[in-house]
Amino acid sequence: MSVTCNIFQTWVDYMVEDADLASDTFKVTFCAAASEPSVSEDGLIADISQIATIANCDSVTITTTSSSQTAGTYKLVLEDKVVTATDTFGPLQFAVVYDDTVASDPLVCYYDYGSEITLAAAETLTVDFDADNGVFSIAPPA
Repeated sequence: MSVTCNIFQTWVDYMVEDADLASDTFKVTFCAAASEPSVSEDGLIADISQIATIANCDSVTITTTSSSQTAGTYKLVLEDKVVTATDTFGPLQFAVVYDDTVASDPLVCYYDYGSEITLAAAETLTVDFDADNGVFSIAPPA
């Protein structure tokens, strides 16, 4: 399954001015196909339509694997998140990552699975964060 990652434009500003990526708490939530987030218009968790049954999944907190720079290029790497449905969950198409450290919960990025997915009780979905390239990286101009 090919998954596309999209960074929210407002996250770039928040990240530079307010975030502490090494210690902030990141979480994932889900949206249905009819509720595709907008990278240019959405910026906070309140801006998106989460699936109401998010309680039907286990913990949605994501572990930060690495927040560091090498040779001037910074990379944020998050541990893949396996979510287990405790009851029927979905349909979902978008996994949305947000920074839960501050009350406004700024949106970081979302992953588009390309079509809707419904999980039955005990089924899992792995939100696969790219360990090689990170969720995002910042590099000096070439």
